[in-house]
Amino acid sequence: MRTARCLRARPVSTKNAKQSSGGGRNPRTSPLGGLKRWFRRSPNRVTGPPVPEGERKRVDLRAAINAVSDVVQNRPRPLRVFDQIHMKTGDMVLQSEMVADWADGKRLAFIGDGDAISVCVAYLRARNVLNYGPSHITVFDFDERTVEAVMNFADRERIPNLDAQLYNVLDPMNPRLPYDCFYTNPPWGASNNGASVTCFVERGIEATCHVGEGLVVIADDDDLPWPKHVLASVQSFAAQHGFYVSRMQRKLHEYHLDDAPDLKSCNLYLTALPGNGASAPSAAFTDPERLKNFYGLSQPPKVRYVRARRRLDYGVAHEDEYELEYLEKPHE
Repeated sequence: MRTARCLRARPVSTKNAKQSSGGGRNPRTSPLGGLKRWFRRSPNRVTGPPVPEGERKRVDLRAAINAVSDVVQNRPRPLRVFDQIHMKTGDMVLQSEMVADWADGKRLAFIGDGDAISVCVAYLRARNVLNYGPSHITVFDFDERTVEAVMNFADRERIPNLDAQLYNVLDPMNPRLPYDCFYTNPPWGASNNGASVTCFVERGIEATCHVGEGLVVIADDDDLPWPKHVLASVQSFAAQHGFYVSRMQRKLHEYHLDDAPDLKSCNLYLTALPGNGASAPSAAFTDPERLKNFYGLSQPPKVRYVRARRRLDYGVAHEDEYELEYLEKPHE
């Protein structure tokens, strides 16, 4: 069998390298520690004394919320048929800070990103709300509306280290340069025991050439059985591909989900084992059993790309949303 090989890019920074062992809780990344940290921050201070090099600055909570609000105003509406469900804004703020900390100084690939966490992370750094974050972010998404929204926002706000590519996870993943880590919030696989999740995870692993780290956002619930089965399936899949669960943050995020408003998701962190590598080149997903319930019960993937009909300003009302009823006699 031919072995797939990747050329590693030179690391941008090693000052924030993570420990390879999963022992010990990091107060910056534990749910309780994160909440305490955010609530201690002053909402009124925009600037402060110079921060020593290498030290995390105190975050202005109001500035962070307003920045994420800018992103939310400029992202496409979700398509429920493709399991696009947006995370609630307060959780997006917390999630963006955690991702920026986790991927500080690294090349980060987003395998799909309807929530626009990628844009939040890059924008918080560009606005100096955070003084840390990834060195480069690329979004791989099959929705052209998302790709255009990312590129337009990056161009308007002059964020050179943020870009996006039109890409479907059914296709092989062969990045020009490997990434250090990946992030994905995929269809949660309630009807396929996590098979849809593992498709996105596999592409993320391939984006790092099997030697990086990953952050997977999936359902987490103490009462429902299916999230437990999906978590077990994803952990088993990761182990088969030379990755282990290095950390897990439970029940962190809520969503605009009408049929299950209380369902939350967790952050599942994956790390490659030492000496891990690809055993075969990336290949297209074609197995009908793996794909038959991809977006839900009896909903296999039938669409390669979601195409944008026209460029829209998502921050204002669309013309097809309303009509004007004029006064009978306009005032001069």
